[in-house]
Amino acid sequence: MRLNEVTYTDARPIDGYGPGFFRVGGSVHQGAVLVLPDGTHAWGGYDDLTPLVEAAARIDVLLLGTGAETAHPPAAFRTALEEAGIGVEPMASPPACRTYNVLLGEGRRIGAALLPV
Repeated sequence: MRLNEVTYTDARPIDGYGPGFFRVGGSVHQGAVLVLPDGTHAWGGYDDLTPLVEAAARIDVLLLGTGAETAHPPAAFRTALEEAGIGVEPMASPPACRTYNVLLGEGRRIGAALLPV
């Protein structure tokens, strides 16, 4: 098996997660977080659409980590993001973190909105 070291440009990878927290680029963030090209921010959940819509020019796809289990986001949430031109991919938070890192390593224009496990 051949292993390659992944180097990230400006964005930071998600290093880990646990009950109520995420570690992004070595820094621990409590609660729900947004991981966007301009940094990691606290997120107010499905009602906090403003920072996501503002990120529309910088991301193509938003990985939506819905916590410990996969759940469908509210219809209004999905509709608002799709109208802003952002595709939404809901999944449980652990696979959302892993997928984010893979796509980040490929140089993709992605963001993650993560609810804690």
